Amino acid sequence: MPDQSSQQPPRPALSAPTATAQRSAQLAVNPLRRPDEQRSLFGEILDWMLAPLLVLWPMSVTLTFVVAQEISNPPFDRRLAETASLLADHVEFAQGTVRLQLGIDVSEVLRPDSAESTYYMVLGLRGELVAGDADIPLPPDEQAGAGAPRLRFDKMNGAEVRVAYTWAESPGRPPVLVQVAETLEARTQLANEIIRGVIVPQFIVLPVAVLLVWLALTRGLAPLTALQARIRHRRPEDRSPIDARGAPEEIAPLVESFNDLLERLSASIQGQKRFIADAAHQMKTPLAGLRMQSELALRQTDPAELRRSLRQIAAATGRATRLINQLLALARAEHRDADAPTFGVVDLAELTRDVVRDWVPQAIERQIDLGVDLTEEAAQVIGAPLMLREMLGNLIDNALRYTPAGGTVTARVSRAGTDVVLEVEDTGRGIAETDRARVFDRFYRVLGTDVEGSGLGLAIVREIAERHGAEVSVDTPARGQQPGFPGVLLRVRFTHTPAGGRAPRR
Repeated sequence: MPDQSSQQPPRPALSAPTATAQRSAQLAVNPLRRPDEQRSLFGEILDWMLAPLLVLWPMSVTLTFVVAQEISNPPFDRRLAETASLLADHVEFAQGTVRLQLGIDVSEVLRPDSAESTYYMVLGLRGELVAGDADIPLPPDEQAGAGAPRLRFDKMNGAEVRVAYTWAESPGRPPVLVQVAETLEARTQLANEIIRGVIVPQFIVLPVAVLLVWLALTRGLAPLTALQARIRHRRPEDRSPIDARGAPEEIAPLVESFNDLLERLSASIQGQKRFIADAAHQMKTPLAGLRMQSELALRQTDPAELRRSLRQIAAATGRATRLINQLLALARAEHRDADAPTFGVVDLAELTRDVVRDWVPQAIERQIDLGVDLTEEAAQVIGAPLMLREMLGNLIDNALRYTPAGGTVTARVSRAGTDVVLEVEDTGRGIAETDRARVFDRFYRVLGTDVEGSGLGLAIVREIAERHGAEVSVDTPARGQQPGFPGVLLRVRFTHTPAGGRAPRR
């Protein structure tokens, strides 16, 4: 049968401060906050630093109590076993009877001055009570025999006791059971004294630790607070990069991201200012012309002159309308927020065929041969159909305006590996090498031409191409050149295609 000495006495319940600490730890680890509630970084760090401390504190108290029990139980058990052995050594067998012959009062051996109550029992040869207390429970059925006392936990009169028992033997006679039992008050009292000795210093250490943690966090977050103050006191128009000197290393990426946002915001605001300035500047001329023509028409009395003034007003209105439409198209091309067009897979060859068909009437009016040359291979790109249609329309419009009557304009779509190439070739006046670097600038027009235009068509083409991750270039056609009319080849190369497995940057 296993040694009963390995059993442990019951452990007292944790005190009220310990339970309170556990509840505080649970509240710290699981704060009742709504997901959209603003949180304090200081409070979050403080919570997660104190929560382990509040959880570990009752654990350390419990562990200390268990260790104290392990340390204090063996001396009590040793003394109890020695008492049982002492009583067994003084059991005498005489003429078929058993008696306890100790020579001194048994109460002196049982230490009545101790905190616990101690009882003993000696049974006779036939199981009758020879001395002691009959209320001590008998040990479990097992083979009796002399030897070292055995220990067990048991209950006596409803209270838990620790019992040491052994047998006194005499040759030719049955063994006699000797038991000594004691209550657990002394053991529990010792454990409580140890636990009090551990808790009292911790009640002093814990507030000091919390204060030190609070001071450390305050000092550690001071640079962040200073950075916040610098940002808060910046002027509204100040979009210069934030100086992160003295700020914690951990927030350097945040500052860099914020500076990047400021840079993009500055670029966006500058673009808006430039757009407003350009639009105001470009609208002055057509509006002034409209006003002058209107005033002139009001003074006309000749119907023929009046009709001529009205035709000029209609032409000026058309030019102003086209300018406004191109300004809006440029603004849409530069617009990159959540309302921008959705990108998807577009068949560029099919889209080119449709756009060219829309421009055929104008080409016929100008006596220009407008055609298409489309590849038979798949020519799919990743883009926004409306923006691509706007880009191709500006390319064709630009070619038709600068190609004289009898000339040719060809829209061509081809494949170059995984890339898709869109080309619009004309037989017009061409673009000099010195002007090719600037033809994509806003409102720039090549000198020496009498063609009406706003100088925005190719700027729109470049902006839309950049939105699609495409490259735009200007070249001279390799064939079909005429003296004085070298022609222009505008090429847009799309590298972001389904075959290439890449998507453009929005």
